[in-house]
Amino acid sequence: MRLSRYFLPVLKETPAEAQIVSHRLMLRAGMIRQQAAGIYSWLPLGLRVLRRIEAIVHEEQQRVGHIPVLMPTLQPADLWRESGRYDAYGQEMLRIRDRHDRDLLYGPTNEEMITDIFRAHIGSYRDLPLTLYHIQWKFRDEIRPRFGVMRGREFLMKDGYNFDLDKYAAIHAYNRHMLSYLRTYERMGLTAIPMRAASGPIGGDDTHEFLVLASTGESEVFYDSAVTELRLGDRRIDHDDPAAVKAVCDEFTALYARTDETHDPELFAQLPEERRYHGRGIEVGQIFYFGTKYSEPMGATVTTPDGARVPVHMGSHGIGVSRLVGAIIEASHDERGIIWPEGVAPFHVGIVNVKQGDHGADSACEGILNALTARGLEPLYDDREERAGAKFATMDLIGLPWRITVGPRGLAKGQVELACRRTGEAEEMSPEAAVSRVAEAYGRA
Repeated sequence: MRLSRYFLPVLKETPAEAQIVSHRLMLRAGMIRQQAAGIYSWLPLGLRVLRRIEAIVHEEQQRVGHIPVLMPTLQPADLWRESGRYDAYGQEMLRIRDRHDRDLLYGPTNEEMITDIFRAHIGSYRDLPLTLYHIQWKFRDEIRPRFGVMRGREFLMKDGYNFDLDKYAAIHAYNRHMLSYLRTYERMGLTAIPMRAASGPIGGDDTHEFLVLASTGESEVFYDSAVTELRLGDRRIDHDDPAAVKAVCDEFTALYARTDETHDPELFAQLPEERRYHGRGIEVGQIFYFGTKYSEPMGATVTTPDGARVPVHMGSHGIGVSRLVGAIIEASHDERGIIWPEGVAPFHVGIVNVKQGDHGADSACEGILNALTARGLEPLYDDREERAGAKFATMDLIGLPWRITVGPRGLAKGQVELACRRTGEAEEMSPEAAVSRVAEAYGRA
């Protein structure tokens, strides 16, 4: 992509309404524009990051056998009346009425609708286990929307729902979701700690939140510092083996890690003092097991092997896809701008031509652009008639992991400069070597 043909409305000044780093940088980098309180348009750069995060979530859900669907944003109120949540949910639910006077709501979550889909099509234990999920826009009418996409009213969320014959099978689904979430966050360059949490309006006794440590987080957290060293990495795990999956989950939940709602001061005090940490975290996902809370009142039942009919056991599992954009920035930035992890960067590498119009520099940039594209990479080429300092500032602000700088002086020696945004290290090398180094970083060598 050539920057001269791209829509990237960067701002030099920080808007006054932006209170936290991610909100400031997303506005300045031209990623979003506020349309109303807590409601944003996603501009091209922001949308690219959003789609990369969405793709990782899809891949990791399907890796463990979960099946994608897509449910509507508007839901009939009668489904929520069946479960008993329509009146209980509170003012965060946006309630509307259509021209035929039918009550509708803009979905804040989808337990009722997915249960309705299940009961219409599944009636036997032979069709279990089943986990369906989707990634869809949600709306919760926050009383004080703030912090940009971190606490907006409209947000993109992955929500998944498991249906199982009994609690044992449903807990395996719970553990399988925990494992898939751990891998999802690691691929995004995040350390997201599963913490015992409260269930809130979703309900259920078993629930963990996944929190990214950040001073701007809305949640107060207490944890054993050793938990931040745990990594799933490239382990091969049989997702259909309950014992194998549970063993990994136990490893990640055995150490003390809780939100303020479930914090136990006496238990926390038993940790060695140097490992006792108290801070704040950003919630980026939550998993729940709630048994028959929805299936029983809504009649989602199956026949058992002995012919009895029983309500299925369920759980729901959410990832804040749009919130993750802000959370990643909160965890990865410096005074110059965003530092995108390679897995979610909007473009893989930036190309800066420091002397646009110079035949040699223009030709070298075109060659690098074509070579990177041939490797399956997506570069952003700054070909604007702009001074070099402004080009560097833009690249630092938008935070691409790699930058290749091309100018007449370096080319006279047959070299360009390759810089790593995360480390700040820069090295001169041939254009071919720079392309190979970037390709290798993305596994495209």
